[in-house]
Amino acid sequence: MVTPLIAVEPKSGRFESIEVAVAEGGGELVPVEQAEALIWADAHNPDDLPAMLDRGPNLRWVSLPFAGIEPFVPYLTEDLTWTCARGVYSKPVAEHALMLGLAGLRGLTTYVPATTWSAPEGHNLFGGKVTIFGAGGITQELIKLLAPFDCEITVIRRRADPLAGANRTLALDDRLHGLADADLVVLALALTDTTHGVIGEAELAAMADHGWLVNVARGGHVQVDPLLRALRAGTIGGAALDVTAPEPLPDGHELWAESRVIITPHIGNTPEMGVPLLADHVRSNVANLRTGRELEGLVSVTAGY
Repeated sequence: MVTPLIAVEPKSGRFESIEVAVAEGGGELVPVEQAEALIWADAHNPDDLPAMLDRGPNLRWVSLPFAGIEPFVPYLTEDLTWTCARGVYSKPVAEHALMLGLAGLRGLTTYVPATTWSAPEGHNLFGGKVTIFGAGGITQELIKLLAPFDCEITVIRRRADPLAGANRTLALDDRLHGLADADLVVLALALTDTTHGVIGEAELAAMADHGWLVNVARGGHVQVDPLLRALRAGTIGGAALDVTAPEPLPDGHELWAESRVIITPHIGNTPEMGVPLLADHVRSNVANLRTGRELEGLVSVTAGY
């Protein structure tokens, strides 16, 4: 087995654990000019990546830090193997999705700001209907968390292939059938040309009038104007958004003023939670590279995820 030569960029004390993971996986840390693999650890500066790639003539593998790689898609090339952190952050994000769904269904948007005793409200998740868009790691972890609630779970994905733990799976084109009377709708799918704006007027109208929309995927999945109309008309119970479009959501945006909206600042997976998980992923993949096993989280350049 040959020791793989790995560069970790950008250089930052925040990513020291990533460098440690490279060594623990059997790799040798080198400058990018000498490296065969680049661990790109910064999710927030995708435009800096091309210049780094130009400095690495021997690169053959690039590891990206998030599962959602939309900002990096313009830079994907067929001559390199690309991986992402697909599934790495699934458990904390699934936990966050469940928390948001319960908060909405059990009326916390009413009770938290209250300054006087108020009338009862809320709906059980127990025995409820949950529809989840996407069939990746977040969905799989969320299905596990939902098991004690004895929910009827529908998964909507690109193709209607069965998914363990789901009562049924539907293709994306049949999503209105999967949304009918849903108590909780969770978005946990990749953002592509096909899924951009996938929740609009018709989808919101299909939900139960007490149903909550939870988005832990990408803000671009939800059409904001139809969402605002549904909230104001009371045709859905509310929306819990960990992601928005634009993001960060600007001060004064109409969504901030909606009493039936919960907004969290994309913290389904915080840096404190995420960096150790990313380090585990890097350690495993460096070991895979060293031993000739398939890399985890392979990206399709054609599909963009």
